[in-house]
Amino acid sequence: MFQLSLVDHIRLSFGTVVGAYQGHTGAAVRLAQWGWYGKIVALALVGVAAAASLLAIRYGAAFQMAAAGTTALAFSVSAVQLAFDPGARVYGHRACAARLWGLCEKYRALLSEIQDEVLDVPAIIGRRDALLQEFAALYEQSPPADRHTYEIAQKALTGPDLGGYSDQELDQFLPRALRRTSAPVPERASAAEPQHVN
Repeated sequence: MFQLSLVDHIRLSFGTVVGAYQGHTGAAVRLAQWGWYGKIVALALVGVAAAASLLAIRYGAAFQMAAAGTTALAFSVSAVQLAFDPGARVYGHRACAARLWGLCEKYRALLSEIQDEVLDVPAIIGRRDALLQEFAALYEQSPPADRHTYEIAQKALTGPDLGGYSDQELDQFLPRALRRTSAPVPERASAAEPQHVN
């Protein structure tokens, strides 16, 4: 018979929140980088088009064609960037990641209080249920509705390799006193630290 203790359930929920936090942080970083690259490419193309236009005044048709071609490319890159609008999506993922970071800390605090035997079982259940409701509400309101958000949620719910979270994987994000395994924890724990996205 399958048995899952109250603390096991809280640890698994904590792992889901950490996975979601990491996913949204990574998405924000990737989208911000692509947005920055798009701006640089568009600016470079406009610069080349301007230079070709100035050279066309003196040297004629070849530079006129180059100016027209690079202007068309600059327009295309700018149109794609405006249609894609990474800024709003970056903000959505950053806001979601910030709220998830606070939720991770609440789970750590709850696990610490359970470890220190500060709470009785009804209080633990009440706090667990409140955290689950907060997590559900966060996903109803915060992240952008796109394919990446769906994939982040799917990975967070099923673990990093879609096979659930092991005790060692969960221990990566907990202080030593709250860990279950005695095996050394890999240096991935820093991935749970907040990352600043420009």
